Amino acid sequence: MTPGNNGASTPEDDDPFGYLYADGQANGAQPPSGGYGYPNSVNRVRPVGTRQYGAPQAQAPTAAYGQAAPQQQGAYGRPNAHYAAPETLPGGGAPTAPQQPGRAGAGGGRRGPNTKGLLIGAVAVVAAVVVGIAVAMTSNGADDENTGNEAGGDTAPTQSQGTDPSPTTSSSSEAEVKLPTTDAKTLRLSPGVTTASDIEGAQSDGGVYVANLNQPGASVTWTVDGIPEDGAYTLFARYSTAGEDQSMTLTVNGKPFGSKMNLSNFARAEDGDFAKGWTKTFAWPTLNKGTNTISLSCGDGDKCNVLLDQLSLKKGNVKD
Repeated sequence: MTPGNNGASTPEDDDPFGYLYADGQANGAQPPSGGYGYPNSVNRVRPVGTRQYGAPQAQAPTAAYGQAAPQQQGAYGRPNAHYAAPETLPGGGAPTAPQQPGRAGAGGGRRGPNTKGLLIGAVAVVAAVVVGIAVAMTSNGADDENTGNEAGGDTAPTQSQGTDPSPTTSSSSEAEVKLPTTDAKTLRLSPGVTTASDIEGAQSDGGVYVANLNQPGASVTWTVDGIPEDGAYTLFARYSTAGEDQSMTLTVNGKPFGSKMNLSNFARAEDGDFAKGWTKTFAWPTLNKGTNTISLSCGDGDKCNVLLDQLSLKKGNVKD
């Protein structure tokens, strides 16, 4: 077989590239007038400018089930529905974004934030704060030390630090004057009121106490001398009662003083058991300097079923 047309009866015996060789050209081989290298190809070459854009195209054949349909050429000026960006095709690359001006790193990319500089700045700030706190603490310590030295120095004594305090009036009065005490044998008794000693527990000389006070108008009177000055005093009374709480009228210098004298059953003695009912009570009368008269009486509304043992005084308002 030689290049060119050897007069074969079938197309496959023809050499389609015989026109490329000198001996083929000598035998009259011509370039094909059809497609790319194959006679009678359906894809004809057109001169530039002869193709009509936008003309109706033949409908592409429908692909069989499971096969991709061939892409169609869109009209001029209209996007193709099957268009794919170049970067999606094999070998295509993503469009390169313009780089911002800046110093490139070892990999050619933009350098990240300067974290080393930020760390150095933060350390410097913390160090400054620590130094400031240390200075403030040192200054405060020095001030406290100076203050302590000043307080510990020689200073004038305050009023509470007096070296020779004068005694109070109450202390001098109690030290100089002993207030009197009386008992049943020295009290002035009203008619019908008597003394007795058959019930044990009285502290008067001989165990004597005042009885029969539980009757209207009954009274005992104590005339006390030697009160050092006007003022508040405490009157103590030792007595015995049993059962219900009792109370009597207190009179100072002829005038009722305050409320009733409280003679309650503080010993919690059972009714009639006076031997176990001995106890003590007090009141805070105001006395005059010199002589005063103190009376206990059974007035209207009073309960006077008591045995009276002793009376005594103390200066000021006290409880024992």
